Amino acid sequence: ITAKAPVSKGFSQSQHHRQSKASSPRRILGNCKLGTEIANDKGDMTQEVNKERYLAPKEQPVFRLDCTKAFAGLTDKEKTYAHYISQASWRGSIVCLAQTSPESPVLFSIFQDLFKENTVTSLGDAAQQNGVSKESFNDLLQFVAAFYGNMGNYQSFGDTKIVPRLPVDQFRKILESSKGNKDALLAKFDKVKDQTYSMDPSVLSLGMDGNGISTYYIGDVTSADVEKVRKYMQQEKISPYNTRLEKLGDNSYRILIASANVLESKKATLDGVSIEVAYGDHRAEMQAVVDNLKAAIPYAANSHQEKMLQKYVDHFANGSIDDHKDAQRHWIHDKGPVVESNIGFIESYRDPQGERGEFEGFVAVVNKEMSAKFANLVKEAQPFIANLPWPKNYEKDVFLSPDFTSLEVLSFASSGVPAGINIPNYDDIRQNEGFKNVSLGNVIAAKSNDPVDFVLPEDHDLYNNLESHAFEVQVGIHELLGHGTGKLFSETGNGEFNFPRDTVNPLTGQPVSTWYKQGETWDSKFQSFASTMEECRAESCGIFLCTELKLLEIFGYTGKEAEDIYYVNWLIMVRAGIRALEFYTPETKKWGQAHMQGRYAILRILEEAGQGLVGFKITEDNVMVVLDRSKILSVGRKAIGDFLVKLQVYKSTADVENGTKYYSELTSVPEKYLKIREIILGRKKPRRIFVQPHTEIKGNFVEFSDFDPTPEGVIRSFQAHFA
Repeated sequence: ITAKAPVSKGFSQSQHHRQSKASSPRRILGNCKLGTEIANDKGDMTQEVNKERYLAPKEQPVFRLDCTKAFAGLTDKEKTYAHYISQASWRGSIVCLAQTSPESPVLFSIFQDLFKENTVTSLGDAAQQNGVSKESFNDLLQFVAAFYGNMGNYQSFGDTKIVPRLPVDQFRKILESSKGNKDALLAKFDKVKDQTYSMDPSVLSLGMDGNGISTYYIGDVTSADVEKVRKYMQQEKISPYNTRLEKLGDNSYRILIASANVLESKKATLDGVSIEVAYGDHRAEMQAVVDNLKAAIPYAANSHQEKMLQKYVDHFANGSIDDHKDAQRHWIHDKGPVVESNIGFIESYRDPQGERGEFEGFVAVVNKEMSAKFANLVKEAQPFIANLPWPKNYEKDVFLSPDFTSLEVLSFASSGVPAGINIPNYDDIRQNEGFKNVSLGNVIAAKSNDPVDFVLPEDHDLYNNLESHAFEVQVGIHELLGHGTGKLFSETGNGEFNFPRDTVNPLTGQPVSTWYKQGETWDSKFQSFASTMEECRAESCGIFLCTELKLLEIFGYTGKEAEDIYYVNWLIMVRAGIRALEFYTPETKKWGQAHMQGRYAILRILEEAGQGLVGFKITEDNVMVVLDRSKILSVGRKAIGDFLVKLQVYKSTADVENGTKYYSELTSVPEKYLKIREIILGRKKPRRIFVQPHTEIKGNFVEFSDFDPTPEGVIRSFQAHFA
C-alpha cells in the first residue's frame, strides 16, 4: 500500500520482485512492427522484445498532489519544520538514482542542467530550428517526466526499463540546441546513450543472476555471493538496509554503508571469504540530509521529535542502523503530530534479494477529520483482530495500539508514492514496541475520470462512484489489521522462545518444528518472497474483514451502501488480479511487482473456490471480471479465510521451504491466464506519476509553490526541488 514494505510494508494503489527478463510475443499495430529480435551467440533469433512495452508513454499521465489548503493551515513554525524535512527528503532521494541503474545519475544530471539553462518553450523553439520534430520534442518531455516520476529510468511499479521514444539523433539534437553548456551535456549523453537505449533482455528489468540488473550490487555479484556475505553480516549484526555489496574478486567483497562520515573501514575473513566494511557510500547526499535535519530540530514540536531528528542525524552521519531504530522508537511515540514524516532506507521491494532498502523521505500534514475515523478503527481493533481466521496463539501476545492518521502529502521523495504505509520495518520493534500506520489521503483522491476497464458495463457507475471510498477502507484494514497483526515465533536466547514449544501447526497437526533463530528476520528468511507474500497477506486481511458491517460503520457506511462498499472492494481486488498479469514475464516465469503478484494469488484462490464466485467474460480484445456478490460472504470469505491461515502459519513458523513452494505454485500462470495476459497488455495504459509542491524559505517565511499537472510542471518542480 504501496505503498511499501518488508514486514511493515506499504500499500500500493494499483500498484517492487523485479525479475522480468524479456518480452511478450510480437504484436503488429498498423504498419509498425513492434517486435525486435535478439540474436544469441549462435546467431539464432531466439527471443523477441515487445519494444512498445518499454518505450516511455506518448502521453504520461500526471496528477497533482494537492496540499495547498493543508499547508496553509500550519503555523510558521510547523511550516519551517516541514520545509527542512522536505529538503532532507529530496536531497537524499538522489540516492535512488544510484540504486536504480548506472545511467540514471547521469541522465538526472543532464536533465537538471538542460532545464536550468532553458525553459521548455525556448528549448522547443531552438530544437525545432535545429531539425527536431514537434513529436520528438514531446517524446523527450514525456521521457523526462516519466524519469523524474520514477526517480530513474526503471518503473517504480514493475521495475521494467523506460526507454526514450524519440530517436537517438533527435535526443542529441535537442541537447545541441541548449543555449548553454551544450558540450558538457553532449559529453554526458555520449557516455550513457547506449545504456539508455539498450533493449537487450538482460537490462530490461531490475534483477540479478541473469534476470536483469541491480545497482545494489557492484560487479558480477550473484545470489551465491550474497549468501556468503550474509553469514558474516548476521554474525556481526550488520543490517543490509543501508548497504550495497561490491565484489572485489573471487571470495573477496566490500560492504558499502551509506554515511556522511568516512569512518575507518573494517576487514575480516570468514570461512575463506575476505570481507571489508567501508563507510561513506552516498556521502554527499547523506551530508545534505544531515544538514537539513539539523536545521529542522529548532522547529520540532516536542521532545520526541527533537530526539527523533537527532538520532536520524547520527544515523545518516555514521551509518548505524541502531541509531535509525532509535529514531523510529521516538517516531512511534510521537502520537498525533500535526506534521508527520519519516526518512531512511525503508523498503526492500527493489532489491532482488529483498533485504536492502531504497531511500525514501516524506513529510505530510494530518487530515484531522479522516484521521478520527482511523483512530476509531484502532480503538475498536481488538474484536476485528479476534475474527481473523488463524489460531489465537498465532497472533501477537499484545496488540500495541498504533498511531493511525490520514495525511495530505507535501513531499514524498523516492521512486514512487504509496497510498498507505505501515512502518517501521524492523521486526523486533514491530513485534515488541509498536508501529505507525498512515494513509495518504491526497494520493488516494488523485484519480482519473476515464472509464474503468475490465469490469462489466453494469458495474461501471458503482465502481467509479465508490472506488476511492472502498480503497480507503482497504488501506485502513491492510495497514492496521494486515501488516499490524500476526506473531513471529522466535528463539529469544539462552534456549528460550517467545511461544510454547508444544504449539501445534494447524496445517500439519504436529508441534511447530521451525522458527526464527536469533538474528533472523522475515526478510532474511523469505528474501525475495517476503514482500509479495506479506502484501498478499495484508490484502487478504483487507477483503476478509471489509465484509464486517460494524467495521464499515466506523467509516460511516451502513445498510446498502456498506454492502456496495465491500462489493466494490472485492471487485477492485479481482480486477487487480487480472491486471497483475501485465507484471508477469512468461519467458522467465518471474513476477515484476510484489503487490500485483499477491493480488493475482488472491484471484486464483477466489476462482478455485468455484461455485460461480468469480469468472471472466472474454472477447477477442477484452476481458471483464464477473463477481457474484451473493457468494462473497459464503464462498469467498471462507476461501480467503483458509488462505490466510496458510499464509500466517508459514510466516509465523519461518517455514520457508513449504511456504515458498506453495506460493510459487499458486502464482504460476497457466495457459488460460497467458491468453488473458495478451489482452491486458493490448489495453495497457501508462501508470500515473505525481507533480509535488515545493517549499522555499524567503526571509522569515516559508513560501509554497504548486505546479501544473503536466510534464512541463514536473520538470519545473524538479528544478525547484534541486535548485
